[in-house]
Amino acid sequence: MHWLHWLKSLVTDPPPEAVFEVSARGIAWSPTRHPHPGWTPLPEGALEISPLENNMRDPAAFAAAVRAAAGNGEGRGRRRRAALILPDYCARVTVLDFDSFPNEPEEQLQLVRFRIRRVVPFDIENAVVACYPQPRQDGSKRIDVVAAVVNMDVASHYEAPFRAAGLHCGFVTLSALAALALPPAEEPLLASPRVVAKLSGDTLAVSLLEETRLRLYRCVQLGGEGLEEATSVLATTLAYAEDELGERAAAMQVCGLGREQHGWMERWRGEFGIPVCGVRGRLGEPSPDNAGLHGYLESLEAA
Repeated sequence: MHWLHWLKSLVTDPPPEAVFEVSARGIAWSPTRHPHPGWTPLPEGALEISPLENNMRDPAAFAAAVRAAAGNGEGRGRRRRAALILPDYCARVTVLDFDSFPNEPEEQLQLVRFRIRRVVPFDIENAVVACYPQPRQDGSKRIDVVAAVVNMDVASHYEAPFRAAGLHCGFVTLSALAALALPPAEEPLLASPRVVAKLSGDTLAVSLLEETRLRLYRCVQLGGEGLEEATSVLATTLAYAEDELGERAAAMQVCGLGREQHGWMERWRGEFGIPVCGVRGRLGEPSPDNAGLHGYLESLEAA
């Protein structure tokens, strides 16, 4: 079972038959051959997103929602290939820098496990780790490695109901990583470096991209002062970009804002002095609960 593959690694294999994105509110889904996004809601409180422990608060309700999203047994008798997109806050993603990095995958994982064991809030020996090396293009020999880590107790409880519904989830990623494939709503804003902010409920995931390379990733839960807290996280990300990359971020993309939050972008335009816009998908405007699904489908179209 391959957990948390980096999105860009999907280049040669034929795409899965379906893609599913899980959020606290429900399951967004779509076939991949003729995409048409659908939605299966979850009862309130059925999931509690956490990186530390089993997220299932109502396993029966979640399993029923998976069966409904999977088509109530359609295709029974054969196991269908599927992509699974997990909530951002259920895992940890970080970007590590190395002077050199081994070529053998097993050696890569051992080195990454050693580096991150003290910064993840769970036992690294009971975790699934995936990594993706990104050589720098500035002439430096240093390598940035994207590392994604999920607690096995969390991962297995997400995957099991899909397996029981006749689906093999051979490709698994996080919503914010999948959403990076979404283009900006305003074409000129595909600039570098740029910040991509994705909101889903009270979870804010922020990515700093230099061209197509991920240089920084943060995922935080916002409290009661959502706008102020989000603005603070973005401000520190922009400061990091200027310190580490030697230049200001040229633009910001935002997805997952609800109607009551659209004024946030205007605040950020004024406060940060850079262009800020939303994202677009070829199948409609992504929502806080399906931005990863739209991004995944976008990546298939571009492949």
